Amino acid sequence: MSSDFSFQQAFEQLSSAIASVVFYSFNFQGVAIPVTVLWLITGAIVFTFYLNFINIRGFRHAVRVVRGDFAAKQDPGEISQFQALSAALSGTVGTGNIAGVAVAISLGGPGATFWMIVAGFLGMTTKFVECTLAVKYRQILPDGTVAGGPMYYIKAALEKYGLPRIGKFLAGFFAIACVFGSAGFVHVNQGFVQVKTVTGFDNAWAFGVVYALLVGLVIVGGIKSIARVTSKLVPLMCGIYLTAALVILGLHWQDLPAAFLTIIKGAFAPEAAYGGVIGVLIQGFRRAAYSNEAGIGSSPIAHAAAKTKDPVSEGFVGLLEPFIDTVVICTISALVIIVTGTYLQTGLDGVQISSAAFASVFSWFPWVLMVALLLFGYSTVVSWAYYGQKGWGFLFGENKTSISIYKVLICIVVAMGAVPNVLAVFDFIDSMIFLMAVPNILALYLLLPEVKADLKAYLAKQR
Repeated sequence: MSSDFSFQQAFEQLSSAIASVVFYSFNFQGVAIPVTVLWLITGAIVFTFYLNFINIRGFRHAVRVVRGDFAAKQDPGEISQFQALSAALSGTVGTGNIAGVAVAISLGGPGATFWMIVAGFLGMTTKFVECTLAVKYRQILPDGTVAGGPMYYIKAALEKYGLPRIGKFLAGFFAIACVFGSAGFVHVNQGFVQVKTVTGFDNAWAFGVVYALLVGLVIVGGIKSIARVTSKLVPLMCGIYLTAALVILGLHWQDLPAAFLTIIKGAFAPEAAYGGVIGVLIQGFRRAAYSNEAGIGSSPIAHAAAKTKDPVSEGFVGLLEPFIDTVVICTISALVIIVTGTYLQTGLDGVQISSAAFASVFSWFPWVLMVALLLFGYSTVVSWAYYGQKGWGFLFGENKTSISIYKVLICIVVAMGAVPNVLAVFDFIDSMIFLMAVPNILALYLLLPEVKADLKAYLAKQR
């Protein structure tokens, strides 16, 4: 017993130490600014200006690509571009869109919503660059399956600059971080907490085992199976959540003008309690970065499997992700919390704030929120399991034995996710996910001129 306790203590200390490095913050005018968030947002700003705001001027074309206007059955890849978008969205649209937005507003005030939207627009360009490169540097294996993602373009980027050993190391580093980051503890745990709160069900192991079995049923079939499920699940879960949210906003329609005014005022003239403009801006940017994962390098792994012969076309598909995830879903979540005023209530935190906002209209609405949270969390775990699988395949080979071992391991990990005593690993997993951004953003900078040239050629061809 003492040795177990000592091991747990040691792991907690290790997780805390890694998290303190990864999420290191420096003080500016009394506001803690996380270096990780700064790294992601700076990249998004540079990419947006360098590519002349392709996130805005390419939006209409992106919708046409997803609609299948330029698709051809003979194009290489495993899944359609709409399915690739659905699979990637299922990995980003999660509990952060509900609970995370509430945290951002409680810490940064309503004004954080404005900066969250700004960061979402900027992140669209980062996704464009990531997804373009993911398809350009993917590998089509002999059986027709795809091996792709940042691991491959990170390696290629450093090789182009005469640093193949560093490229191999950084690609391996990304893959290792991706494997560890694929453990879906937080989503399973948050799902169990919501179920327990709403229904009173209190068997963590039973919940975890059933959850793991449901994940295993989908991931056993690879990206095609995942895409089939997520292409139906994403519209369903977004529809359920957004319908409930819009009902609340409809009942509070008279409060909407005041809510928008509060957001704008809070963004540029916030209360001192929220850390001034810088404090509010950081909370908004942080939530957007955590929510849509632009720059992390996760969703390009799903986009790499898309059926297309032109990498830039998948870049256009990718830029829609932050728009749907952050600009639409997170913004609606924020408006629900603001118009109901639940962020002002004391003693509430995270998903409790969102749950209270839903319950303020209809007492049974927390059940709707519970269903939405379970679907959001489940889809995220399924997609991240695939991301981890590709990282594992890069490290240990894309053969059946290697991949089967990973699938068994990830299901065991998911089954443990609902157990309260695994909370110590949350910091560790979050740290691994954000460590992926370090080599990924570096590679995006190195290959940015290449992306711009490819974009120019693509647009000329379209004209």
